[in-house]
Amino acid sequence: MIQNNTSSQKPKKNRKQVILRLGKYLLQHKWMLLLAVTLTVISNLLALIGPMLSGYAIDAIGSEAGQADFQKVFFYCGLMLIFYIVSSALSYLLSVTMVKMGQKVVYQMRKDLFDKLVELPVRYFDGHQTGDIISRFSYDVDTVNASLTNDLLQIAASAIMVIGSFIMMLMISPMLILVFAVTVPISILFIIYRTKTVRPLFRKRSAKLGELNGFVEEIISGQKTTKSYHQEETVIGRFDKKNEEAVQAYYMADYYGTTVGPSVNFINNLSLALISVFGALLFLGGSISLGNLSSFVLYSRKFSGPINEMANIISELQSACSAAERVFRVIDEEPEAADLPGATELANVSGEVEMEHIHFGYDPDKIIIHDLNLQAHKGNLVAIVGPTGAGKTTIINLLMRFYDPQSGKIRMEGKDSMEITRKSLRAAYTMVLQDTWLFYGSIYDNIAFSRQDATHEEVIEAAKAAKIHNYIMSLPDGYDTIINEDGMNISQGQKQMLTIARAMLSDAKMLILDEATSNVDTRTEIQIQTAMRNLMKDKTCFVIAHRLSTIQNADTILVVQHGDIVEQGNHEQLMRQGGIYANLYRSQFH
Repeated sequence: MIQNNTSSQKPKKNRKQVILRLGKYLLQHKWMLLLAVTLTVISNLLALIGPMLSGYAIDAIGSEAGQADFQKVFFYCGLMLIFYIVSSALSYLLSVTMVKMGQKVVYQMRKDLFDKLVELPVRYFDGHQTGDIISRFSYDVDTVNASLTNDLLQIAASAIMVIGSFIMMLMISPMLILVFAVTVPISILFIIYRTKTVRPLFRKRSAKLGELNGFVEEIISGQKTTKSYHQEETVIGRFDKKNEEAVQAYYMADYYGTTVGPSVNFINNLSLALISVFGALLFLGGSISLGNLSSFVLYSRKFSGPINEMANIISELQSACSAAERVFRVIDEEPEAADLPGATELANVSGEVEMEHIHFGYDPDKIIIHDLNLQAHKGNLVAIVGPTGAGKTTIINLLMRFYDPQSGKIRMEGKDSMEITRKSLRAAYTMVLQDTWLFYGSIYDNIAFSRQDATHEEVIEAAKAAKIHNYIMSLPDGYDTIINEDGMNISQGQKQMLTIARAMLSDAKMLILDEATSNVDTRTEIQIQTAMRNLMKDKTCFVIAHRLSTIQNADTILVVQHGDIVEQGNHEQLMRQGGIYANLYRSQFH
């Protein structure tokens, strides 16, 4: 029984936490919020005076011909017009205020979300689809924005209208107000019941949309592969399944959400019918005037109308809470572990690296690196080779401290890497990966990304060393040429050479190349290797390569298999051993 109570209270607790956190975002703009509250109160109070003036105007007409006091009728009607015009103007100002405040809140929420993503460890991105993360930035935050600018305003106005109308009706006829003692509890109980049903449906809707976005992002980025293998029909089938799941999630959430409004509207119409019947009886008995009865009916509409509107927006509120929950779930993720107390900056880096008895697994229960030992000295070129899945890229992840080993030590300049700040440790490396990354901007900005203080001449020298300068100068705008998103307007090989130029510009003492020349031709690859050796003198280089011809001049070659270094030496030594490296080398040239 205790477990059941705990599980049933957890959604309520989560919902309250989400609402409180959204409230904190709003309170960051307390003056705008105060203005919005003031405008809401004044606008709705002015609107509440209208029905009372309408009743006065009706009573001024009288029940018999010739008794009408048209001076009073026109006076009350004029006041009604003025109050309604002023109320509408204030409502317009209120809408503008809420839109501006919503924009500020969404800006801050997106900033907090992005700031947290920058702090998250690589492990998080390895386990989450890019499309799902983007969905939280776009759909989920926009859903929260729509709720803040529309639903929140509607709820505040409705609350004032309900309270004000109730007071006015109580002043007119306490007897007639007893009708609501039956209909209002029925409406509230129905809304509470339906809310419990709808909430998990909207949470599922947001999740399914995130999955669909993630799938679409994967397929778009892999269009060439899809077409090369003629798998269009397979992809369409998989998309149809994901799309159907998203559509069904949308349908179920919207279906149950939209049933609330009509149901509550029926109850409200029933209350209006009862008021008309009992009001007519009171009028015939002389207990209420025709004007007061008319005012009471108008106030009853203003009383029940907001309840109906709140029921109509209940689905939007559920959707906004689910979206905010997904956003806050990312913001609440544990950032990359902080540096140990007393961790020091890595200074005077020469390039001395040592890995001692390293054991590591992405899943602690599945160790993939077993008792790994590695030593790289200043200015060494260390090549890491081995079959796919042997653990080559994992070694790089450990060197950069994207992951920490379960046991063993990694030393840089003789210091335990755990006692060095991550920022200074990573600043000691520059990386060129097989998967190139370029951003929207000029070629110059993409190369200079590794060193923001680099001079124009240094950028050009790096491009020349990477054998990409001549190509850049052949472009109409040279170094000012804009690379579109993901560098789709240049070839894969040229993208690779630009990232190599970026690495060459860095003044880091160590270089990591993870299949960095896999997308360039053999001649260019040799030129880059020669230029890189000249440029990286006295710097330690770690190279992961499948083309063994590119690492023949390496000072040390490590052959990795099943997470262990099974062979170690230079090219000539390993060839003389006639082991795994020699077999790999011969298989590529025979």
